Amino acid sequence: MSSSTVDPADPVFQLHRGGKMAVASTVPLTSREDLSLAYTPGVARVCEAIAADPALADDYTWASHAVAVVTDGSAVLGLGNIGPRAALPVMEGKAVLFKQFAGVDAVPICLDTQDVDEIVAVVRALAPSFGGINLEDISAPRCFEVERRLDEALDIPVFHDDQHGTAIVVLAALRNAATLLDRKLGDLRVAVSGAGAAGVAVTKMLIAGGVNPDQVVVCDSKGIIGRHRTELTGTKAELAASTNADGRQGDITEALRDADVLIGVSGGQIPEAAVARMAPGGIVFALANPTPEVHPEVAARHVAVVATGRSDYPNQINNVLAFPGVFRGALDARATRITEGMKVAAADAIAGVVAESLTADAIVPSPLDPRVAPAVAAAVAEAARRDGVARR
Repeated sequence: MSSSTVDPADPVFQLHRGGKMAVASTVPLTSREDLSLAYTPGVARVCEAIAADPALADDYTWASHAVAVVTDGSAVLGLGNIGPRAALPVMEGKAVLFKQFAGVDAVPICLDTQDVDEIVAVVRALAPSFGGINLEDISAPRCFEVERRLDEALDIPVFHDDQHGTAIVVLAALRNAATLLDRKLGDLRVAVSGAGAAGVAVTKMLIAGGVNPDQVVVCDSKGIIGRHRTELTGTKAELAASTNADGRQGDITEALRDADVLIGVSGGQIPEAAVARMAPGGIVFALANPTPEVHPEVAARHVAVVATGRSDYPNQINNVLAFPGVFRGALDARATRITEGMKVAAADAIAGVVAESLTADAIVPSPLDPRVAPAVAAAVAEAARRDGVARR
């Protein structure tokens, strides 16, 4: 965006002027004694103690409540590969959401490289300053390798929110939609449109949460993924081996034939005629922003429950329901990583917040609901202890 397109009177630009965050001190600095305690000479005693016992950093630095929000700017929102500088406003936004909803201090880090080896090396080098790493807006398939390698290398939680935050909230919403319709997750036939970062993670999370993999069909831009697709590698080859038990072939229209659920995470448009082929009483989550795969009003003509990624329609599938509480819980438990069990626990907690008041227009809490992050944090911390990855 050139400077000529910036309107200083636009409230969006007014809000962003100077950035959306700053550093604040948590200790007084009004006297010589304050300075001697917070900095030299007093700080040296704390440094020596941590050098002797590195675990003390969790108690005597901010690491126990600090997260790095890391991107390479390659897949930002719906804007694509806009680079690190242009990604910074989004990372700042993520950081203030962490603070507002879960009391987690987060630092945006926008890397001027899209090389996997370099990203991994830089984040590994930065890790001692933080208690967790939130990867953000890194394009697929590189994001899978970046997360995997960092998860193996570090003893703190690593979480790619575009994958797992979306997947957690989708599972929560589907649990409640199924409950509302008196259905069981294991009986649902699910079509997933999109096999990028979010599509792969959503598929895995739904299966971990109780959906039968034999009844899941995933589509990418070339059509249904299955064993008939001999060109597939990596995560798509894994999907081909573990889903689509009936061996369906064709496009999203075929995938939706008699399906109970459509999860749209592709950004591609799905015709109304395809949605009309779904089984009666279906569920559509059309999550592309700003333009859903199926317009919610069109989807509502054919199914019982509709969700989107937008704030101007009911049932917004918003990652802010997940990531603040997930990291709060992981940090509280001093978890070494985030397990599948912790993610499923987060989804159950989100679903539980509104479980007693379900309607077709309210299957997930509002992103502003103050009950969500504490409930998720408690569930995640408990799951971390249960899964054996907690250090307290």
